[in-house]
Amino acid sequence: MNADSRKPKKRPAFEIGEFEVEAGTRRTVDLPVSVLSDHTPVSMSVHVVHGARPGPTLFVSAAVHGDEIIGVEIARRLLSVDSLDSLRGTLLVIPIVNTFGFHSHSRYLPDRRDLNRSFPGSARGSLAARLAQLFMSEVVARSDYGIDLHSAAIHRTNLPQIRVSPSHPETLELAEAFGAPVMLVSSLRDGSLRQAAQKHNVDILLYEAGEGLRFDEFAARVGVSGILRVMRRLGMVGPRGVTRPKHRSLRGGSSTWLRAPAGGLLRAFKTIGDSVQEGDLLGIVSDPFGERERPVTATSGGLIIGRSNLPVVNEGDALFHVMQVDPDHAEPALAGMTAEVGRDPLFDEDEII
Repeated sequence: MNADSRKPKKRPAFEIGEFEVEAGTRRTVDLPVSVLSDHTPVSMSVHVVHGARPGPTLFVSAAVHGDEIIGVEIARRLLSVDSLDSLRGTLLVIPIVNTFGFHSHSRYLPDRRDLNRSFPGSARGSLAARLAQLFMSEVVARSDYGIDLHSAAIHRTNLPQIRVSPSHPETLELAEAFGAPVMLVSSLRDGSLRQAAQKHNVDILLYEAGEGLRFDEFAARVGVSGILRVMRRLGMVGPRGVTRPKHRSLRGGSSTWLRAPAGGLLRAFKTIGDSVQEGDLLGIVSDPFGERERPVTATSGGLIIGRSNLPVVNEGDALFHVMQVDPDHAEPALAGMTAEVGRDPLFDEDEII
């Protein structure tokens, strides 16, 4: 047997669009999406890290809704992590899926469609449908797993949470490995990326954290460390610098939005991460003259995982999102997770990565 026959075979190049990325290299490729009315080309940029050694393919996407920018920052930090230099498998990072909405600070595309209600899309459909089809054919079809990064809508904020609709037991294990403060098992929505991907046998972890058009340091740290934990669980990166969560995510199967009993001015007394008991006063809605006040009270015990940041409300507006969980257990567990994130060695440097 000669020396050449004993050498391990090099992994094939990763193909995406019209590009090839050689094993052991990384590059950003631009997939054409459309041309604006002023002839400016628009593309979807995908950063491909194609490891020298075999392993699964994971995609991490952000800004499916253009105003949910916390995922863009998480993606930026993820791509600077040293452990990607010895990656097993392939990582696809799409920091900005909806370029149109990102530039206009909008959730939607120019045709006012919601991209996350347009999957799996069509190459001959609306602009949203065409972008959805491109993402499905070039990213989802080439992946084994996915993590989609979101925030609350504008003027709302979410406690960092993983939402999952598992079709395989392994997906729940990955959600637990992520280590977000909260894990919700939620139903799939028609036209969503999660629903379309699941039909292609690709389960997605949906990360929700922070507020639209805002950065949130805690949300960013939880997101980066969670993705790395999932990659460690999949064998894509080694254990160095990737801590295992010391506290289990608070798991809830149901949640309720408490709504404004009347229009007026909201004075909120509770925020995300606070535990509540049934009957607790969460806020008061009063008219501008202070002549009439209406309380907003908890209808059950639980944890506030989302809330509105707007003090001016209309009757029926969603104000507080409460997940049903033992409130006596929730607050100390969340305090432990918050302290754990602060001690994570990944963020020990003088500068945020």
